[in-house]
Amino acid sequence: MKRRISRPQSLWRWLRRRVTGDVRVRAAALWLRAKPLALFQRRLAGRKMSSGEIGAMGELIAVRWLAANGRKVLHRNYRGGHRGEVDIVARHRDVLTFIEVKSRTSSAFGRPADAVGRDKQRLIQRGAMDWLRLLGNPRIQFRFDIAEVILTEGELPRVHIIENAFQMPDRSMAGR
Repeated sequence: MKRRISRPQSLWRWLRRRVTGDVRVRAAALWLRAKPLALFQRRLAGRKMSSGEIGAMGELIAVRWLAANGRKVLHRNYRGGHRGEVDIVARHRDVLTFIEVKSRTSSAFGRPADAVGRDKQRLIQRGAMDWLRLLGNPRIQFRFDIAEVILTEGELPRVHIIENAFQMPDRSMAGR
């Protein structure tokens, strides 16, 4: 009699045998979908994850956390026409939120939110203004949040949301 393998086990075997290159991020998404409360492992498909792959996994975890906690995710990885970018655009009740995701595997270099400096804030603000321009510049409330994702080996991922982490400069609102 052939032994039946549960879905997470068979998926994990598939990952270890066949996944290489850029497909690894999509495979990590499948793994998270199959096993939502999985302990973080730095190795995926027999190879250590790169910082880009850890960032992509952190973004996936943040999206799942936001959806589970009452936010409607509208768009991911928005790139505006004026060199702006936003990791996640979501709605939180009646407020439009532009969320920057920062993932870390250690707190040795400070909090993940510390990496969002003035230049990164301007980049996110430009992306937000492009998004609002696409909507026809409506008079709605919006804010900028930071999602900190801590991925420690052998532990469940931790997500911390900093609401209203930074503000739009007053001079940029003159035309609204």
